[in-house]
Formats: sequence, structure tokens, C-alpha cells
Amino acid sequence: MELSARERLVRVGQPGLKASHAACVLECRNVTAYRGGTLVFNGLDLCIGQGVNTAIVGPNGSGKSTLLKLISRELYPVFSEGSRLLVYGRDRWNVEELRSHLGIVSQDLQEEYIRQAKGRDVMLSGYYSSIDTWPHQRFTMSELELAESLMEQLGIAELADRPFGRMSTGQQRRFLLGRALVHEPEALLLDEPTSGLDLSATIRYIETIRALMRSGTQLILVTHHLHEIPPEISRLVFIDQGRVVADGDKECLLTSGMVSALFGCRVEVVSGNGFYHAVPAGT
Repeated sequence: MELSARERLVRVGQPGLKASHAACVLECRNVTAYRGGTLVFNGLDLCIGQGVNTAIVGPNGSGKSTLLKLISRELYPVFSEGSRLLVYGRDRWNVEELRSHLGIVSQDLQEEYIRQAKGRDVMLSGYYSSIDTWPHQRFTMSELELAESLMEQLGIAELADRPFGRMSTGQQRRFLLGRALVHEPEALLLDEPTSGLDLSATIRYIETIRALMRSGTQLILVTHHLHEIPPEISRLVFIDQGRVVADGDKECLLTSGMVSALFGCRVEVVSGNGFYHAVPAGT
């Protein structure tokens, strides 16, 4: 009997659980988690190995944002025997210490950041994982120099004294990326990084994260936009309704049939220069 598109999707690949927890950035085993009073995950299994550039893709409401909050320790899973959620092999982290391993740029952070904060202070706040800088915080000369260097590299040095609320969305996103990079993390976790950016800002941002990957920084991308997935991403995880429904090589999953099944609409996936795009399927 021929399988439906949804059945084919679920049967392509199994959640990546082969790597030992010591070699994983993230390991979820039988994880149950709520967002408010809503059950989002019930028995989630997922492992993202160190050094593997990965995109987690799914429609709105699939659990992407909740997964990001679990990784960043803003949410915690339900405790139960046989269940664990480890980040770099540990279930407990001091937030400042975690940031030296994993830099996070999320939509929530951008929306919540203090609008009056100056650009330079946005960068420096990364050292304390704070929102803006505060009088009791102290910075070494090397920390100040790194912040200035990163602003130069990201093309935002001239905005150092501009309030965050008076920046464009793309400029804000670059300052938050710099905020994550002050710790020189092993990996970056980005949440729909080009959402709200115009074409020029999108291309520039993607070029920046591609350069970071080429220099050895691992990327974990959470998105529902195929165009955000750079060529350096090798592994995709499809999630829907709180479940991993497919997990495998990018070329195997970014097909018209697979993406149509994931999002529940007919699309055609086209590619060029290592990037993929979804367009409406012809009649």
C-alpha cells in the first residue's frame, strides 16, 4: 500500500541518538516539557553532536521556540526516571559559564532588550548575560577591545553610541550576534536570524554566519525559512507537533515532497548556489 506524504516524512531518518552524551551539544532523551499549561513535548528524543552544523525546521507551533528555551535553560523539562536533557553533557549550568560554550540569539531577546541601551553596552552586556550594562559591572581592557573589534568586524562600529531602539532590525540583530560572540563560543544557536530583515540585510547576515562557520564556529539554526539555511549546514531535523518527524542529511530532506508534507501545503523546492527555496507548486 502506498504511503501518504506524512507517513513517508515520518519514516525518513530517525532521531539522531548515536553520539555519546559527551560528544553532544544537546541530548534529549524521553523529554516531556510544557509551555505554560500546554504540553509541547512528550517523549522527545534528539541529539546534536559537537561540530555538526544543524538546522531545526518546522512550522509555527511545532515546538521550535520551546526547544530553544530548553537549550538556553529558560525552561526546564518535567523530571522523570529515564528522562534527561543535557547541554554539553551536563544537566546544570551557570548561565554565564554556558555562554562561553553556546552563544544564543533569539527573537525574544531582541523584543525584550532595553530600547535605551547604547550599542556598545549591548555588546558588553554579553559578558554578564544581562540586559544592558549596570554600574556594578566591570570590564577588563581586553574585554573592551574585543567588543570594539567585533563591532568593526560586524560593520556596526559607527552605531556604538546609538540607542538600541533607534536601530533597524538588521542592526539590532548584528549587535545581539556580537553580544553572543564576546565569549568566543564553540557554537551559536540562532532563532530565525533573518526574520524581518530586508534583502540586503539578509544577505549580509547570512554571509556573516557563513564566515563564522568556516572559521570553526558550529551553527544550530532554528527556522521555518528555507532560504536561511546556508550551504555549510549538513544536517536537518524536522519537527512537528512536538515530535522529531525526520532527521538526516540536508539533501535528503529538502525535497518538494518532504517539505510539502512537513508544512501541509504543496510546494516545490528549488536550489541554487547551495541554497534552497520553497515556491508554490504548479497546478
